[in-house]
Amino acid sequence: MPNIRFAIGLQRLVPVLGYHHVLMILIAIAIILLSLLLAGCSSSSPLIPGIFLISLYYQKYPPVFDPAQVDPGVASAISNIVGRAQLEVRVGYFGICINPDGGAFLCSNNASSLASQVSVDQDPLNLIWVASTFKDSIVFPYLIIVAIILAFICFLLLATFPGWHEETDERGSEHDVKPFPSRPVSQVALALIFVASVFVLVSVLWQHTASVGASTIAQDLGNGSVVSGVGTTAMILGWFGFALLIIVTIGLLVMILSISLLDKLTDE
Repeated sequence: MPNIRFAIGLQRLVPVLGYHHVLMILIAIAIILLSLLLAGCSSSSPLIPGIFLISLYYQKYPPVFDPAQVDPGVASAISNIVGRAQLEVRVGYFGICINPDGGAFLCSNNASSLASQVSVDQDPLNLIWVASTFKDSIVFPYLIIVAIILAFICFLLLATFPGWHEETDERGSEHDVKPFPSRPVSQVALALIFVASVFVLVSVLWQHTASVGASTIAQDLGNGSVVSGVGTTAMILGWFGFALLIIVTIGLLVMILSISLLDKLTDE
């Protein structure tokens, strides 16, 4: 019985859903993913510290020796300075999270307040300061913010598209009719979502390149004592958000071209 009710409800819902509704759903998902990306490390709430661009933490491992190293013995000196420190620092777009002793994360957008909560022995190489420098000097979140705003405006424009409704013809018969959306509105929506896609692409590429570069340099400088990594979750959120916006862009373009083609065929 519940399966029958679900099938009937689905049959009633499918005719109501239009092509633009699918695009709106994709835009909504993209906005949620990008918003989660921006929210990474902004608070100590569950899962939020797990969304980070780069992480730095103290961990002993065999140092890498290379003929290009002028003083290979510096790794031993750094190891002595680090001692038993195990602090981990994670960097997001608008915040930094630290884990001084393997417990819960402490998150804030003020690196000075985080540094005041740890001792010299817990952060002997000033990883909190390094993370703060990365966030303030390299991370640039405003392209994503603008992209989210543009995508939301496109979402509102798509909401104005006409849906299915019943009309009565001259014989008194009822037919389901769906008018074409306004061409200017469609073109504006396409332009907005295209610009949003470009902004997200530039931002995600910058995020990926900067995070990988900073991670590699930080680990080489702390050779044998500091490990760094790039946040996989943040990368997935960014690239999936971009992919969804591109799908919407292509979908809108196909819709506009199809309507133009139908107009030409009907004119002929």
